[in-house]
Amino acid sequence: MLFFSFQKILCLLLLITGCTGSGDHEHRNDPKNTDHKKKEVVAFVYHRFGDNRYSSTNISTKQFDRHLSYLRKNGFKSMTFGEAVDYLSNPEIAYEEKVVCITVDDGYKTFMTGAMPLLEKYGFKASLFINSESVGGNDFMTWEELKKIHEKGIEIGNHSHSHAYFLNLSQAERVTAFKKDIEKCQNLIHNHLGFYPDVFAYPYGEYDIAMKNALKTMGFKAAAAQNSGVMYNYDNFAMPRFPMAGPYTKMEGFIEKANMKALRIIRKSPESPLVLNGGAPRLQITFDSARADLTRANCFCSAGCDIKLNGNVMTIKAKQLLTSRRTLCTITAPSAKGKGWHWFSHLWIRTEIQE
Repeated sequence: MLFFSFQKILCLLLLITGCTGSGDHEHRNDPKNTDHKKKEVVAFVYHRFGDNRYSSTNISTKQFDRHLSYLRKNGFKSMTFGEAVDYLSNPEIAYEEKVVCITVDDGYKTFMTGAMPLLEKYGFKASLFINSESVGGNDFMTWEELKKIHEKGIEIGNHSHSHAYFLNLSQAERVTAFKKDIEKCQNLIHNHLGFYPDVFAYPYGEYDIAMKNALKTMGFKAAAAQNSGVMYNYDNFAMPRFPMAGPYTKMEGFIEKANMKALRIIRKSPESPLVLNGGAPRLQITFDSARADLTRANCFCSAGCDIKLNGNVMTIKAKQLLTSRRTLCTITAPSAKGKGWHWFSHLWIRTEIQE
């Protein structure tokens, strides 16, 4: 009886002091769990390496070397795109202060000749998104080359079979054609490389809500877009990446992007990038205002943009009609405390404008 009473007293004392030893309590106070909400990944997208014929999608190997050297000297941890998505989604994966994700689209031969030696030199991972119809073509890597780099740790992702403008199709046929095309790429990758990718990159960065949902039902865990920004745990099927080609490869801009923070949002309306019926589009965003000073936000858009702020809700309107098929609207704001800047961009697409 005395032993039973002592046990009851001990339990009461433990409850009062909070030292219950329960799994839930430990999880709440686990530094890994606390830091999980701070996780961000800076992702870059490249295309060609050392190919001066196409300056708008190329970076010199010398400049790419400088990029990787900066990242290595400044303590960035490298992850593949798939690893970065897992890192952002899973609280059990420890927080890292600086994480970079190097992605490359299309599978040009210059990845093998220009990028791969430098990635190995600095010990960096990368993700290569391929469109299977082009594999083995004049400027593209062969299946044998893709197999070699995959065996060296390069993640291979699906970039569609045909690299088509799927948004040019009618809504009635778009998703069916999109899924068929993606499945063809999946099967070819499986036949030649022995696995089905679970990550995807939209051709030209173009998508709609139905295409995003189709990827989810097909078993993909994430998709990369081409609107610039910093990855965080918001929408796995429209992950932003900073483009690195042509004038954007200069070190000053690269260093700025490498140290950028996400301008986090809670919701946006409309969610879709499609601009219907022409006109000057409008966007309403509810921001997570805990990290950035929204009162000092800037808006950048080739068509010009006006912003109105009501608390943490921002209404953005293009000043002019959009004259390009794809137009980025970018919002930046300084940190609420300390140094640093935060970045968010939304892609507007006018499908009636052909390229």
